[in-house]
Amino acid sequence: METKLAQIGMTKDVTGATTSPIYTASAYKHEKLGMSTGFDYTRTKNPTRSHFEEAFADLEQGSHAFATSSGMAAIQLVCNLFKPGDEVLVSFDLYGGTFRIFEFYEEQYGIKFIYVDFDEIEEVKKHIHSATKAFFIEPITNPSMIEVALAPIYRLAKEHDIMTIIDNTFLTPFYYKPLVEGADIVLHSATKYIGGHNDVLAGVVTVQDEALGNTLSMHHNMIGATLSPFDGYLLLRGLKTLHLRMERSTENAQALSEYFSDHAAIDEVLYSGRTGMMSLRLGEEYDVGAFLENIKVCTFAESLGGTETFITFPFTQTHADMPDEERIKRGIDEQLIRLSVGVENIDDIREDLIQALAKAKKGA
Repeated sequence: METKLAQIGMTKDVTGATTSPIYTASAYKHEKLGMSTGFDYTRTKNPTRSHFEEAFADLEQGSHAFATSSGMAAIQLVCNLFKPGDEVLVSFDLYGGTFRIFEFYEEQYGIKFIYVDFDEIEEVKKHIHSATKAFFIEPITNPSMIEVALAPIYRLAKEHDIMTIIDNTFLTPFYYKPLVEGADIVLHSATKYIGGHNDVLAGVVTVQDEALGNTLSMHHNMIGATLSPFDGYLLLRGLKTLHLRMERSTENAQALSEYFSDHAAIDEVLYSGRTGMMSLRLGEEYDVGAFLENIKVCTFAESLGGTETFITFPFTQTHADMPDEERIKRGIDEQLIRLSVGVENIDDIREDLIQALAKAKKGA
């Protein structure tokens, strides 16, 4: 995996270029009627985007990958597989933007999304009937960082001919390949760890089944939410260091999790043990606003998966569109912060959090 990642983007063209060219052409010449180079119109297919899609499908051990203009466009692409009356069982704890688009599809198109705890397999079974078409799962949930046991879910899906869709954004193919284990569709917000530098907006959907790939290809072309050539190049560049970034951010997150597990200012550490994603619940005597105003090394921003350590406040950022009662049910309160731990020196990150917490104590 490490060698494959490091050499992604190297070409075999006649120039000897060691990185993939950026093909900005929107149209391609035909030599004669009925003859095509394989590229006709860049919404349908672009050489730079294809290079990324082929490389990513290989990493996931899939047959097709579809690069989209954002992570939400990737989810929207998958939603087009369903019709009115279909039901999808969804991870109870998940990204607020996913909740928002599912609410929209339910209201506008009559597709029903039912939120369940996938670790309670008997409870999941109670919701399965003839209209159940898919499971949509975050294997590490956002922002509670609950790791779901997926093997029983895959078996259950196969028994009932239900499609399994995995949002693998937090884990990436470096840590987990859902298609190998039994998933039907894997999607990522490639803006995050795949790009890895907070400078590209992208998504990607990957499948193994040929027929499913052909269906998604048709939708991808029709909808047109495809990735630009330059963004495809940025994703290829980002993948070259995925292993290094994932290893370092995980190492840093593990160290922070251990340190803050018995820190007086922290009521709860939420961490799966993998990736650089974790959440902290500050004690009631600490002001989250003051904490965020006083960080210096870390950055208060609404994203994740970059080289820099980002801190997000889910209550008013990633889950702002979720109704209050839904947020509270999921433990998303005004003391919870989410950290995307970067690749900086661990002492610098830890000391920054410590000093910001000291200034955030009420009455200090």
